[in-house]
Amino acid sequence: MVAVMVLFAPNKYGAKAQGWRNASHASAGIAPDPATTPEAVVQVYGARAWGWRGYFGVHTWLAVKPSNAAQFTVYEVIGWRLRWGDSAVVVHQREPDGRWFGSEPELLTDLRGEGVDDIIRRIDLAARRYPYAQEYTVWPGPNSNTFTAFVAREVPELKLDLPPTAIGKDYLGGQIVAATPSGTGFQFSLMGLFGFMAGAEEGVEFNILGLTFGLDPLDPAIKLPLVGRIGPTRVPKAVPEQAAVPNAENLSEQQFK
Repeated sequence: MVAVMVLFAPNKYGAKAQGWRNASHASAGIAPDPATTPEAVVQVYGARAWGWRGYFGVHTWLAVKPSNAAQFTVYEVIGWRLRWGDSAVVVHQREPDGRWFGSEPELLTDLRGEGVDDIIRRIDLAARRYPYAQEYTVWPGPNSNTFTAFVAREVPELKLDLPPTAIGKDYLGGQIVAATPSGTGFQFSLMGLFGFMAGAEEGVEFNILGLTFGLDPLDPAIKLPLVGRIGPTRVPKAVPEQAAVPNAENLSEQQFK
């Protein structure tokens, strides 16, 4: 019944009436203003994908702002970039909380302050190591959610619990066992099609043909395909611990080669 209701609620869960050419990418008013926020910030967002894909899944991305930076840098995978380039990974300056072709974003992680500059450098390094930059498959991956999950595993301080609608987050390529994206547990996955995970942040999830069913007992919620997470609204909270990490190359607005 819930799934049927979702299919008849396109303005919230999926396709928008407007065309993709004039769909809004305007800020949703969630991210802090860099002009009045000197501290370093890392945020992760998810928004329903464009068109019919939005009924089933979300697009996720990472937005970072080093200390005293004048703007955010966004890391994401955009599949259609492969039509004229050799990498789907894009690093660019855009609204960190911009609507994704009209879809309102949800804030998944929010890190600020001491130690976050080091985390930003590690995010940059992880993004450059993404192993599927020259591949993109909507289902079961690798896609934008595979990218976000990969970076999260490399930077467990994010403690990122991706929504059940982030299809592709469980794609591990040739691996069958890995840490969960939050780094608080472990998962087993067969090419993102079948699997199981258990972690302090994610709770327990079963992946059947890329669709997630789960239960989060510590942050009470039920996880379902299409609908997503059913439970109290979560307020992202995280205070990173300082960590000694190697320096990364400077952030730049470019597509990885």
